Amino acid sequence: MVLRLSQLFLRTLREDPVDAEVASHKLLVRAGYIRRAAPGIYTWLPLGLSVLRKVEEIIREEMTAIGAQEVHFPALLPREPYEATNRWTEYGEGLFRLQDRKGADYLLAPTHEEMFTLLVKDLYSSYKDLPLSLYQIQNKYRDEARPRAGLLRGREFIMKDSYSFDVDDAGLDASYAAHRAAYLKIFERLGLEVVPVAATAGAMGGSRSEEFLFPTEIGEDTFVRSAGGYAANVEAVTTVVPDEIDFSGAPAAEVLDTPDTPTIDTLVAAANQIAPRAEADGGAWAAADTLKNVVLAVTLPTGERQLVVIGLPGDRGVDLKRVEANIGAFLPIAGEIGLEQAGEEDLKKQPLIVKGYLGPGLSLDQPLLGSESATKLLYLVDPRVVSGTAWITGANEAGTHVFGLVAGRDFGWDGVIECTEVRAGDPSPDGSGPLETARGIEMGHIFQLGRKYAEALDLKVLDQNGKQVVVTMGSYGVGVTRAVAALAEANHDDRGLVWPRTVAPADVHVVAVGRGEEIFQTAEKLSAELEEAGLSVIYDDRPKVSPGVKFGDAELVGVPTILAVGRGLVDGVVEIKDRRTGDAENVAVDKAVDYVVNAVRNR
Repeated sequence: MVLRLSQLFLRTLREDPVDAEVASHKLLVRAGYIRRAAPGIYTWLPLGLSVLRKVEEIIREEMTAIGAQEVHFPALLPREPYEATNRWTEYGEGLFRLQDRKGADYLLAPTHEEMFTLLVKDLYSSYKDLPLSLYQIQNKYRDEARPRAGLLRGREFIMKDSYSFDVDDAGLDASYAAHRAAYLKIFERLGLEVVPVAATAGAMGGSRSEEFLFPTEIGEDTFVRSAGGYAANVEAVTTVVPDEIDFSGAPAAEVLDTPDTPTIDTLVAAANQIAPRAEADGGAWAAADTLKNVVLAVTLPTGERQLVVIGLPGDRGVDLKRVEANIGAFLPIAGEIGLEQAGEEDLKKQPLIVKGYLGPGLSLDQPLLGSESATKLLYLVDPRVVSGTAWITGANEAGTHVFGLVAGRDFGWDGVIECTEVRAGDPSPDGSGPLETARGIEMGHIFQLGRKYAEALDLKVLDQNGKQVVVTMGSYGVGVTRAVAALAEANHDDRGLVWPRTVAPADVHVVAVGRGEEIFQTAEKLSAELEEAGLSVIYDDRPKVSPGVKFGDAELVGVPTILAVGRGLVDGVVEIKDRRTGDAENVAVDKAVDYVVNAVRNR
């Protein structure tokens, strides 16, 4: 059916909404695709729903092509399955929790691993039932503290999440590869450039993990890549570790007075003044010669606040996202945590921490901070702090630093953590060249979950030998509403949206420009013929709207082809314009339908 603008539930806006920060948010609201219902929550209008459904259909087709079957779970779920996997607690404040009238606990699901696992457990019990892949396209909920960027970071959003179930790891590898290939096809069909990058599993758990990032300056994720083909989210980048150094001939460490040097810059300046270094020994001291010890406060899902000290070269900054992605290996519990630099109140609880002059313990047989009375803090170091490296660092006393403190001889650590900012020019972990940094939006994420959820929920099947084995799982997500926003980000100009034909709300936008009855009759006839030819049509049949407003709305809405019936009709022609290129051509009325049909088919 032809969509007539005189009847379509649509109001376009001339001005950007005041709360919109990015192009996709501005244009999707102005062009009448979505409306804000609450912070991070949006109503989908007819045109927006049309685009959304086309994105979903592409996803469904590619899921079906790899043998995945669609199911649909409720968004409102009971507490018990999430309690069994500890995620009722681990999700922290990001989980929407509520109670029914009887006081029973429920949640609005941010993800459905538990429910998929329990469904398969309920119905399947033999290796003969596997491999199996199930998926759904469903609303998800996360209590974002600061929803922003319209559909890109909301509290309610739509995801496609699928799960594979296999008897062994070889089966999981095959399922993972099939989903990875399907994702590349999905994004290719959508016309979205994505970069698959190595990623950390985070709270999801599991082993192998990859993200599919859409490169854009407004992206919240930073990733790196090399000319040789390496690509990874910064949280997953591993540092090229220097070789250990023989410290048998290293001079003893020396404590020197360094008053008024609480920062790396002031320390380096003082070091070059009071203990200048000869050229043969490395020349002037630099920030990279110092060991900075940063105190972080970790808020666990239980609400407990724990301090952690991280030692890193003074020329590097701490990347809190990298720390958050990797610190779970050193903490007693998993789950979502809060992470920030320790504040004054935190430091008051550790009186032996001397702000600006903090260092590690000065011998291996002393606890951190050099005092038996101090609470032992977790001390982690950057991978560049290897045995035999010598550093200038705090002496745990105001106005003093230690020069020549040797790692492995004079101090130790509880673990090594990837924690520093990754810079352009850093060497690639695989030796494929220096890294360059970029920003992107996460469009999809795939995980080899392994047996974490199957073990927690006792999902087992009988194998070929009649022995019970734990099923191994994979998890695969695509942000559906996020894909609509990313497409809008990638496809717009200063006049409005420019949809790819694969997802556009219509194939052609017919505009009747003028007041003559013949103009409207011709536009009506062409719209009907285009619809009969199998194309979807938006027809601007509004009788008392100026040509400027009609053309402005057509360009704002962003349908790929605009067919204007107007003054050229006296010469027997209509104007057909390509919205993306701006190219316009006068075409005879009786050739117009064939012209548009060919344009659509040759997309």
